[in-house]
Amino acid sequence: MQAAVTVTPAQIPELLLGLATVRPVFLWGAPGIGKSSLVRKFADSLGLECVSLLGTQLAPEDLIGVPQIRDGRSVFCPPEAIARDEPYCLFLDELNAASPDVQKAFYSLILDRRIGSYELPAGSIVIGAGNRATDNALARPIASALVNRLTHVHLQASAQDWLVWAGEHGIHPWVTDYLTDRPDHLWSQPPKTEEAFSTPRSWHMLSDALHSFGPDLDEQTLKVIAHGTLTPAHAVSFCGYAKIVRHAYGIEAIMKGDANWPRRPEDRDLLYYLAEAFRGRLLKELPAQKEHVSPAMRQSAYRFKSLLVQLAEISVEVAQTVIADDADGLPVLPGWFLVEAARDMPRLVEARR
Repeated sequence: MQAAVTVTPAQIPELLLGLATVRPVFLWGAPGIGKSSLVRKFADSLGLECVSLLGTQLAPEDLIGVPQIRDGRSVFCPPEAIARDEPYCLFLDELNAASPDVQKAFYSLILDRRIGSYELPAGSIVIGAGNRATDNALARPIASALVNRLTHVHLQASAQDWLVWAGEHGIHPWVTDYLTDRPDHLWSQPPKTEEAFSTPRSWHMLSDALHSFGPDLDEQTLKVIAHGTLTPAHAVSFCGYAKIVRHAYGIEAIMKGDANWPRRPEDRDLLYYLAEAFRGRLLKELPAQKEHVSPAMRQSAYRFKSLLVQLAEISVEVAQTVIADDADGLPVLPGWFLVEAARDMPRLVEARR
């Protein structure tokens, strides 16, 4: 299902309060962005127990129950997890990953709040959740009859919301500080291949590992756990950031001339991170139009080009990331600066193309 309108985690509680208390809701979103924890937290806010059923682990009889003979008639007895006397939150996790027969078994429970002769207690709420087919996750098409029984809400990851949550839950300061600088690295599109990718969940996992190993964590182990939890490019960048934190080696010192670009092959992750930071500084400091370039800025631009030349001498590939176009193939840095860079470093600009 495609999202026409999305919401952030911070918007979910109020939205569910108005929707889920009157009609069943389906929460769509990519893996690892916190759908399940948001539902549990919402149920807690209402004082309701959250009963989770995992669609991939259910068979139709797990919902309908097994028959018993009473007074010569067969009666289906719903499972204890569902048949409760007090109101509760029924959370149907990975509902769209369930088999078609299981999805059908949910029809009456979702719309009529009933299975057989059992009816959910007044005050109960029903919330489903699942990943999208575009996330390369296990997902099946949902029949139109089931789609039409639910109000659909599409959740997107929000670095701002997650960092607020992280500050309240003891997330490692390396993680929070890094994502404060690079909020775009909180989440990445799930890959088509079997490899780790960045999500709020995976950053939480990395934080737990950092806490577990403590301050004596060596660089090689850090690489193992970063690449085991994050998108490869994010892992390289994070390891570079960790070196800066440990050794007080920052882009500020390089731009002032107090330090040089790292040249050791084993510091390539640090070089990539510093190059990204350098690109960010250029975006911030260079004016978009050449006519707005002051004499002082002209001196700074000359210094920037000199640093770019030095970086290209170490690695043309890394230097190219500084002046690279955006995802749509459009220049990011000001055109006048790129023209001057092309004049002074034709080989670097040719590599960019």
